[in-house]
Amino acid sequence: MTIGKSRATLVGAIVVGLGLAGCSENSRVERGEVDFENYTAEQIFERAEYDLSRNDPDLAAEVFGEVERLYPYSEWAKRALIMQAFSYHQAEDYENSRASAQRFIDFYPTDEDAAYAQYLLALSYYDQIDEVGRDQGLTFQALQALREVIERHPDSEYAQSSVLKFDLAFDHLAAKEMEIGRYYLRGDHFSAAINRFRVVVEDFQTTSHTAEALHRLVESYLSLGLTDEARTAGAILGYNFRGTQWYEDSYTLLTGQGLTLEAAGDSWLRQIYRQMIQGRWL
Repeated sequence: MTIGKSRATLVGAIVVGLGLAGCSENSRVERGEVDFENYTAEQIFERAEYDLSRNDPDLAAEVFGEVERLYPYSEWAKRALIMQAFSYHQAEDYENSRASAQRFIDFYPTDEDAAYAQYLLALSYYDQIDEVGRDQGLTFQALQALREVIERHPDSEYAQSSVLKFDLAFDHLAAKEMEIGRYYLRGDHFSAAINRFRVVVEDFQTTSHTAEALHRLVESYLSLGLTDEARTAGAILGYNFRGTQWYEDSYTLLTGQGLTLEAAGDSWLRQIYRQMIQGRWL
């Protein structure tokens, strides 16, 4: 996680010679071993920066918390709170990172670092997406939090990164729908598979999975003997994804049964086809 230039005042040069009693370069200072009441907010903040530089973000987060505890209304407390959120994130303690970031947003909504706090909050969800298996709750929360960055702070240095991560998270949801749809398809549960592939075509049209979803619809509808729907899915593939392997596979399946790739019938896919021809789809 790279901190932008506006964070330079927060994590710039780490001060090693801090003058805190008993803190040698190689020592780990646990909370409670140093009487932080005897030090200024700046000294405690620098101690936390030092712990962060020593690759001990858990300890750094605790020490940044001491600034907020002992000097709650100071400028250092505000700076320490955003750095605590960053430290917890570095330690992969996403729940506490979210909590610190949300406190910063609540206390300092107009501060120049509010955008970064919102971005950290979004990352605390986004960086857990691959851990959630079939439970997509965190993915939806990541999308919502990333949207907040994009909409509330469109001119910030985090907006572009949030857009990219939003697209990736959106693609992740589509991938999960495809995974479940393929599972049903392999088990010959064609109606259940169609429902999943339909979600991708209708709700995740801009992702990288749309072409495959259309091909899987061709497979599923042909298996059910619903040739009009299969032909229409093939027609959409031919219109949008003619250069893909999915189109070639669907073309082979349909023509092998003497069917053409053109819109037919009046299914939900026919409506998609009409929207596509009128330029309102993809």
